Amino acid sequence: MLRYTITFTGAVQGVGFRYTTVNVAQGYDVAGWVRNESDGSVRCVVECNQNEVDRFIAAVKQAMEGHIRHTRIETSPATGEFSGFAVRH
Repeated sequence: MLRYTITFTGAVQGVGFRYTTVNVAQGYDVAGWVRNESDGSVRCVVECNQNEVDRFIAAVKQAMEGHIRHTRIETSPATGEFSGFAVRH
């Protein structure tokens, strides 16, 4: 299991992106959070396995089609600190 820090850019704020991401996450074995960033992007931190993160990101992209211009993914060791998936402010 790894930690994935995913940054979505484009028209991703003010369109229900965070709440859509929370709803999408319910269908996958992921734990973490999503929040708006001051630069206009949305950051999502999830811990899961590689196959699950690929499926989760694809589902978010499909749900928010037309809003995402670019997706950046960084990996690091998982900490196990998350027990669910939620919006952070």
